[in-house]
Amino acid sequence: MTDATDLKHIRRAVELAREALEAGDAPFGSVLVSGDGKVLAEDRNRTSGGDATRHPEFDLARWAGEHMTPAERARATVYTSGEHCPMCAAAHGLVGLGRIVYAVSSRQFIDWLADLGISDDFAVRQLPIAEIAPKVKVEGPVPEVEDEVRELYRRRYGKAR
Repeated sequence: MTDATDLKHIRRAVELAREALEAGDAPFGSVLVSGDGKVLAEDRNRTSGGDATRHPEFDLARWAGEHMTPAERARATVYTSGEHCPMCAAAHGLVGLGRIVYAVSSRQFIDWLADLGISDDFAVRQLPIAEIAPKVKVEGPVPEVEDEVRELYRRRYGKAR
């Protein structure tokens, strides 16, 4: 499923998630890579300023729509620390981006929050990407980084048990 190149980019997405957490945002980060392997753009969650749409996956989809041809978008990969929410999955699908590789799934996120005693009462229901954008190739989770991402969530959403 994922190879050494994928792992390099997913680790960068996790680093961006850590940067988001350290800046006071929820720990999510994403990297947009061209079909020939060049990093084109990267971002982290920026929702603490009050705009709940400032997810990195959404911002990268918007960037791709403005800076890439449809063919380039179709060959690109988005690496992300957490599976896209429905808003981001829709943006990804609508702009015609290619593959998504995520470190941890929405199901893992919800389960880990439950382990911390936090309900999954989100403003938007968490759904798998395939239910929102069924034509997008999706790969994940990536076991090599799951523990690291889980720790970021624990630091953000709860206390160690």
